[in-house]
Amino acid sequence: MTQDTVLRVLVLFYSRHGATARLAQQVARGVEEIPGCQASLRTVPPVSTVNEATASEIPEDGPPYASLEDLAQCHALALGSPTRFGNMAAPLKYFLDQTSGLWLSGQLIGKPAGVFTSTASLHGGQESTLLSMMLPLMHHGMVILGLPYSESALSATRSGGTPYGASHVAGNQGEQALSEEEKVLARALGRRLGETARKLHS
Repeated sequence: MTQDTVLRVLVLFYSRHGATARLAQQVARGVEEIPGCQASLRTVPPVSTVNEATASEIPEDGPPYASLEDLAQCHALALGSPTRFGNMAAPLKYFLDQTSGLWLSGQLIGKPAGVFTSTASLHGGQESTLLSMMLPLMHHGMVILGLPYSESALSATRSGGTPYGASHVAGNQGEQALSEEEKVLARALGRRLGETARKLHS
């Protein structure tokens, strides 16, 4: 890696009410604490129950929609979704289902990846969601990173935060702000992705 190389960490997420987006912003902050790393926030459009419906190519607000090229060109990936019955939301799954070309060409093999989620309640399926989000990344040959217990906030948190990835308890209407521990752990995940990407490209 030359001094001028910028390592791009793709923070790819879906957020319906903003809770997962707030977590994504903290992950991105952590990424950019690592010299030479740049976070790229990207989202995916909602999935419509109307087959003919199409989304605008540019969202009304927030980060741009992700493309497969964004994924192919990143040096590391943070993948985030709200929990839907213990699994990732359909829009993110729909996007990942389109990545077979990247799988066939092996473009994601060896790249570090981590996951994050938000739920309405404390026992709303955070850990099962995080674990299930890892599965397509493992099929792509990515290097999965969690959060070690050297992060003291893991032992102190009374809301979100798991060894499987960053998380947030948002409340039934998404009204709860990120706790300090949730922020710390989200930034820690971003830093781990940036640090690992640097080591792999040094």
